[in-house]
Amino acid sequence: MTKRRRRALLPGLLLGTLIGFLVVAGLRPHWVLEAEFARQRWLAGASEQQIDIDGQTWTFLQAGEGPPLILLHGFTGAKENWLPVMGHLSTRFRVLAPDLPGWGESGRSADEDHSFSGQAARLEQFVQAVSGGQSVFLVGHSMGGGIAAMSAGQRPSWLRRLVLMDAAGLPFENAFSDLVREGKHPFEVTDQAQFERQLNMVFKQPPWVPWPADRAFIERRRASAAFEREVLAAVAGDEARAFAPGDAAANIAVPTLLLWCKDDQIIDASVATAYAARIPDAALVLLDDCNHMPMMEQPAEIAQLMLEFFSSAPPQ
Repeated sequence: MTKRRRRALLPGLLLGTLIGFLVVAGLRPHWVLEAEFARQRWLAGASEQQIDIDGQTWTFLQAGEGPPLILLHGFTGAKENWLPVMGHLSTRFRVLAPDLPGWGESGRSADEDHSFSGQAARLEQFVQAVSGGQSVFLVGHSMGGGIAAMSAGQRPSWLRRLVLMDAAGLPFENAFSDLVREGKHPFEVTDQAQFERQLNMVFKQPPWVPWPADRAFIERRRASAAFEREVLAAVAGDEARAFAPGDAAANIAVPTLLLWCKDDQIIDASVATAYAARIPDAALVLLDDCNHMPMMEQPAEIAQLMLEFFSSAPPQ
């Protein structure tokens, strides 16, 4: 074949490859999303792991070596929310970011208790299974922050330092809380409009999610809609359950860092002040230029604040 003929065929081959990719992506949008998560794991130096604990499958990301640092995601979130900070934190820690039971790729059972107290009990089992007997640094975001506060309030011997980030567990007043009190699911995603609405609710500058990754996210969320409503009822169905983490906060015995976006439209920054007043040894940092997802909106800054805070822990 002459060079001229090869050059003539090249545009057609490229076009055919592109069409083939678009067909596969359209039919299997989850493949594209998983490929993107794999890329992010590679950048963070993270691997995906699984462990079975008392009949419960936990899927988690792991990166680095050192003292164990566990990161808990929020309501409708996933372990991948932590990938932007994992590469920074794994320079000094063995970082573990699980899908909480029922969420993401971890196991889900219809009879499980997904309240703050129920998840805190399962967190205890996870820590015992993965910590290797070492004390643990714990970070919780949003719902995960409520779970972390609930767990820390029980004064576990394994807890070394605590970070609560835009954490649930105390009363506040805003448009989001009004919807929850009305029995609505503010984060429900069953179509493109709702998907874009949630991004605008939780990010100050919503990220661009290209086709077909947006389709994959929507399909996942649509499939989990009933479960999300069950969890919302479990953590916010009545005041006793919704504010149990705040009640437990007075018993937290370890130094605690509160990281909060000043402009959080989901969990108002007044909750940060309330937590700081209840936790005996608490430091509060209010963050500019973010909404409800600081670990994704300001990953380098958030990681640095956590590393500086953790460095004050005495060596074991």
